[in-house]
Amino acid sequence: MCPTPIGNLQDVTLRALATLARADVVACEDTRRTGSLLKRHGLSAALVSLHEHNERARARELVARMREGAVVALVSDAGTPVVSEPGFALVQACLHAGLDVEVLPGPSAVITALVASALPAQRWCFVGFLPRKRAALAALLGGATETLVAFESPRRLPSTLRLLAEHDPERPAAVCRELTKLHEEVRRGGAAELAAHYGARAPARGEVVLVVGAAAPAQARRSEAVQALEELVRGGARTRAAAAAVAKLTGLAANDLYAELTRAAQRPAAGARR
Repeated sequence: MCPTPIGNLQDVTLRALATLARADVVACEDTRRTGSLLKRHGLSAALVSLHEHNERARARELVARMREGAVVALVSDAGTPVVSEPGFALVQACLHAGLDVEVLPGPSAVITALVASALPAQRWCFVGFLPRKRAALAALLGGATETLVAFESPRRLPSTLRLLAEHDPERPAAVCRELTKLHEEVRRGGAAELAAHYGARAPARGEVVLVVGAAAPAQARRSEAVQALEELVRGGARTRAAAAAVAKLTGLAANDLYAELTRAAQRPAAGARR
């Protein structure tokens, strides 16, 4: 398992280069992109594609080759395989077949963004790509009790920041864009400040990692309560009765929970036309 640079091609490790040089086959998301990386460092290798659409079939082929003694190096287009990248099926297939799996340390957009954010890193949670549905997104952001790291689409970034600001304008966050690349940008600030900045200009370009500070305890409890209420209503419970039950369990006001659920239902989905 060979991590590859997330932007700057000089960020590949010496150990990764040595592994790629001795591998019998290199499995990669995009053979052209990996080919460019190898060429940049004066290497050549037999490349095969392994991506989300062919991973299971390719895993069977690669396991068969490894059983015959071949050394397979797995890379993704950028960063560490398996972490929101292909590779999980191959790892599972190797372990099921009793084959050794060696993981090399290396570049990671998640760790880079977390450190660059200047937000607490003692306890944090990586959630991959943020959900598109507004209710699920609000529940995730509002219920975060530790620093949260996520990938976000540049197009959806303004609406996500606005949602964050609606619940807590001062919630600390950092937008980390195009990390290690020529146009790298790390912008830190409160949710309202960041929402105003990215909402007043053309959509950001490139890859974005969003880092968000933990929600205030009261906000986290409220978000969890509203989420529980939504689940009860979806299950067929009457809204008023469900609000009263959740209020009794949480100590929050039933009318406030009912009003929050009503407001959430009336808000347009992120990206919806007005």
